[in-house]
Amino acid sequence: MADVVELCADLIRFDTTNRGGNDARPERPAAEYVAAFLDGLGIPSRILEAAPGRASVIARVPGTDPSLPALLVQGHLDVVPADAADWSVDPFAGEVRDGCLWGRGATDMKDFVAMVLAALAGGLRPRRELVLAFVADEEDRGEWGAHWLVAEHPELFEGCVAAISESGGYTYHVPAADGRNVHLYPVGTAERGTAHLRLTARGRAGHGSRPNEENAVTRLVGALHRIAAHRWPVTLTPAVRAFLERTGEALGVPVDLSDVDAMVAALGLAGSLVLPTIRTSTTPTMLDAGYKVNVIPSTATAQVDVRVLPGTEDELFAALDELLGEGVTREFVAHQPPVQAPVDSPWFASMAAALRAEDPEAVVVPYCLGGGTDAKAFAQLGIDNYGFAPLWLPKGFPYRAMAHGVDERVPVEGLHFGTRVLSRFLAEC
Repeated sequence: MADVVELCADLIRFDTTNRGGNDARPERPAAEYVAAFLDGLGIPSRILEAAPGRASVIARVPGTDPSLPALLVQGHLDVVPADAADWSVDPFAGEVRDGCLWGRGATDMKDFVAMVLAALAGGLRPRRELVLAFVADEEDRGEWGAHWLVAEHPELFEGCVAAISESGGYTYHVPAADGRNVHLYPVGTAERGTAHLRLTARGRAGHGSRPNEENAVTRLVGALHRIAAHRWPVTLTPAVRAFLERTGEALGVPVDLSDVDAMVAALGLAGSLVLPTIRTSTTPTMLDAGYKVNVIPSTATAQVDVRVLPGTEDELFAALDELLGEGVTREFVAHQPPVQAPVDSPWFASMAAALRAEDPEAVVVPYCLGGGTDAKAFAQLGIDNYGFAPLWLPKGFPYRAMAHGVDERVPVEGLHFGTRVLSRFLAEC
């Protein structure tokens, strides 16, 4: 039987760093490793490349009940950069130390890939057909991975009605009002949309020493100030509402949705999970203007990172256009609409049951991701996406600092726990 820790360590040792665009180490070697492993289990697989080296692995695992629709199990093989000078260990050595497996990708998300492979190697017989997709390029724009597969090879996902992937199902220890330690397990049922905008301010060029009421830089700065200062209203999506209600009940915190900000604060540590998703956010991040200090340029540009809640896009962009002001226009640099799956569904119930079977104290709640994943690609095919990559984490483990952070690591016992949970879920869902 394959050991999940060894599998994850092997995957970490493939340097699949993705710096964005074409500046990436190819996922092909890691994809070949996964494909060979599946082939060894008698599971045929395909490797597809959107560009040389930018490889994804696709496979189908038959279910015991062919009348059921298929489940997509998807993860990514690429990782963000890691500067070895900042780390306590070699980020691509896959070293076990202090009860953890260290390395880039340990939690984002070669752990999930390893757990799925270990579950299959352990004799998993899924109830329904599984479509496995271990893809390239999630850490950038997905154009060499999930988005390319959906656009060019949608037939690969025929029959899939739901999917599981990263960002959910991990232990989050939070204190209750009576002092109890509650094992909260958030499962992703929604994601805010991503809209990266380029703002362009146009005006009249001129000498820096002369008055100019059509200064493009001034127009742009004014627009950015209004956008950054604007306080977007609270919006309770189904995932956020359910999180607040169920988490509040579990922690003994009164549920008062008439004052969401106060309730989020009352939830303490648990509130930090939901804080980024009670509102849309509009964050200026890049500026570019001028070429000489005594010259007023005719144009100035900026980029704004916009994260939008499900069901609010039209309202958001109408309000944003009002905030831009005279002489400032916007265009999309990237645009991926928000996604959401049903909160109360047989899928969610099955995930909760699998977690409680391994941790009887588990309190499983839905939540909305503040950022985004490849779920946005697969949602275009009508697939309901859930963040469910289960892990047991000890109290005090800094899990939320791991993904993209220095000294990324995952508890060894967490990997074994997650493999057991996934095996149960995939066998019974």
